[in-house]
Amino acid sequence: MKALRISFLIIMVGLAAFAGADEVEKPFSSVAEAIAWVEDASTRMIQDSRREMPNGMAAYPPQAGLGYEAFWLRDYAYMLEGNCAAFSDTDLRDACRFFVGGIREDGSGVDCIKFDGTPIYTPGFGSMGENPVADGSQFTVSVAWHTYQKIRDRALLEEIIEALVKTMRACPRNPQTGLVTIDPTKEYDRCPYGFTDTVRKTGDVLFSSLLYVQAAGQLADLLVVLGRTEDAETWRGVAKETAVAVRTVFWDGEIGLFRAATVQCKEPDLWGSAFAVYLGVADTEQTQRIGAYFCRHYAEILHEGQLRHTPPGQYWEVARERDQYQNGGYWATPMGWFAYTLHQVDAPLAERTILQFAHAMRDHNFPEWSFGGHHQLPRYNASAALPLAGFRAIRGE
Repeated sequence: MKALRISFLIIMVGLAAFAGADEVEKPFSSVAEAIAWVEDASTRMIQDSRREMPNGMAAYPPQAGLGYEAFWLRDYAYMLEGNCAAFSDTDLRDACRFFVGGIREDGSGVDCIKFDGTPIYTPGFGSMGENPVADGSQFTVSVAWHTYQKIRDRALLEEIIEALVKTMRACPRNPQTGLVTIDPTKEYDRCPYGFTDTVRKTGDVLFSSLLYVQAAGQLADLLVVLGRTEDAETWRGVAKETAVAVRTVFWDGEIGLFRAATVQCKEPDLWGSAFAVYLGVADTEQTQRIGAYFCRHYAEILHEGQLRHTPPGQYWEVARERDQYQNGGYWATPMGWFAYTLHQVDAPLAERTILQFAHAMRDHNFPEWSFGGHHQLPRYNASAALPLAGFRAIRGE
């Protein structure tokens, strides 16, 4: 009798597990349902990643769980861009002051800030590059912009605006082109955009320049709030001039993509090309060419709902080992821009991509990056939050 009861329990547990598996694998019935699921998952992950620092304020590291033991600026900015509603007004206000307060005397923005309040300006906790990372200024402005959009705290804005102007002026730019630049004459000047911080790009760099276009427009918006219309027009002009330079300097008409840099690591940049379309920096012809390239090479550049940095079979000129991390790994972070770009040329394919992304993330729990059967660092906040911005832009259109 006891053996029968045990057998019965085993059968019931197996049936329950089978039923649970069926429930997990049930396809999303619509794009709207898939997006709603990603948003709910992102909110839970953000809340689960919350850490209280010694000063009592909340930090939101890149992942829910252990892995990144500091408060990273760009990852936090991406959480805000995709899911600002997940944060309380108090936490938004505190974090904004925290990152603006980390701006160095010379105007440089941080890479991250340790939980004890120590600002770090170069990736690898200060070990990568002679000078601060090339995206700190832009992401500092982005954090301030998203914070203001939600809490509408004019007093906070008045408190931080000069620091925002200062950090934008400190961003390393080529005086001839106006583009963000990394000195090729130095052995290791600085890291580029943080999601390629192990890639040794030099010369004018695409992605940080695109971020500069975005941040200049955001700074102009904040200046308008304070009634500084002339200053706002100046920064809108900077955004437009930088966008023109991006379209001119980085475009490769032969392949139909933007290149990542002008000196070293000049490979075509899939993330940057998609981001250029998403920002409206790419012109109509460039948008169509990029979208067409994505459609033609769809199966080669995507894996399990995630995108690699470079075209199929291509790797960065100087970077870490191939088929790992930022040199061949597949990432969820840019999938909103990618789907948005597809939507410009093939709306049904863009919708299928969103569904594929949601199913893959449900199966693999939002890894930082993947390759083959390897899924690195699950519950990575940027993988869940940032794509939502691009998906919502598609729904808005």
